[in-house]
Amino acid sequence: MPDVRLVQQPSAPLYDVVIDWNLLSDGTLDDTQALATAVIVALGTDALADVSDILPDPDSSDRAGWWGDLDADTIWGAWPIGCKLWLLKRDKIVGADAQQGSTLVRVENYIRDAIMPFISGRVASQMEVKAVRVGQERIDALVRIYRGPQTAIELRYQILWADITPQSPVGPYYSP
Repeated sequence: MPDVRLVQQPSAPLYDVVIDWNLLSDGTLDDTQALATAVIVALGTDALADVSDILPDPDSSDRAGWWGDLDADTIWGAWPIGCKLWLLKRDKIVGADAQQGSTLVRVENYIRDAIMPFISGRVASQMEVKAVRVGQERIDALVRIYRGPQTAIELRYQILWADITPQSPVGPYYSP
């Protein structure tokens, strides 16, 4: 059976993203859109930070990650799940001349790293990732995943830094 379809639910405060299982009209779980669900999980889960990564909280040594990744390859041939976008939690949006490099490039690279196992594992054939700064404190990221020549899914993310208001939705939006 494929993964259960996940959908975003309205939440308060808006900096939280609430995702729930989608139910069909007969009350059963919707198990369509397995690839979209897997990508939402990959991008919405905190990946384990490398020892060399700069953590967002200087007073914490928590490198995040998921305990289920431990020996996942050995146990069931899986890959580590997650994305390192959480490392940007307290960063400023900076350009290419900054010591750590462009925030836009880091967003794109973190997303690509999280999606690459789908390409390597032949679950998808290719991806496109584009991050754009659309405001003083917001970056939008577009993620397209292909199966063969056809677009299988398209996700749009709004990554906010501050001043989250009711007019500023957050999180993954699935567009069929």
